Amino acid sequence: MSNNHAVNDVHAAVACLGKLAEVFRQRRQALAASVGLTEQQWAALEEIENAEFMPSLFARSRDSSAAAVSKILRQLLDKELVVVSLHASDGRQRHYELSPLGRRTLDQLRSHRQHAIDEVWRFDSDTLRNFTRFGNELLERLERYATEHENASPGAQSSWVGEPTSQT
Repeated sequence: MSNNHAVNDVHAAVACLGKLAEVFRQRRQALAASVGLTEQQWAALEEIENAEFMPSLFARSRDSSAAAVSKILRQLLDKELVVVSLHASDGRQRHYELSPLGRRTLDQLRSHRQHAIDEVWRFDSDTLRNFTRFGNELLERLERYATEHENASPGAQSSWVGEPTSQT
């Protein structure tokens, strides 16, 4: 295979990954909207369900501000999807948990997601394992590259993600 073909193949793969990422983002938005939520509200509900939810840690994990998380929590409270109480051992902290409506909403969303998975992900096990293996290897290489080049000037970085350069 000539170098030009290899470069074209890489750029086609990068374009495909970009399209996949965009379609997955759109599907997450549509799934959330199907039960009257935003993606951020969905993420907050799942975090509240699965752990000792702390708004500050949630904000940090999402690279978000405390004010943005407070707004999401107010929206969830207004929709009656969560209930809040003062923490038993520290009255300065609040304890969040799903309301019965919040649990039903998450169950409905998960049902919609499972239906989409059943309709779309009709691949044999070998294909899925190969895709996962490739994706994990690519992820590892991208993370290693980013770590090795994090101090490089912006102009010195190559375009290993995003749109192909005009050199193709």
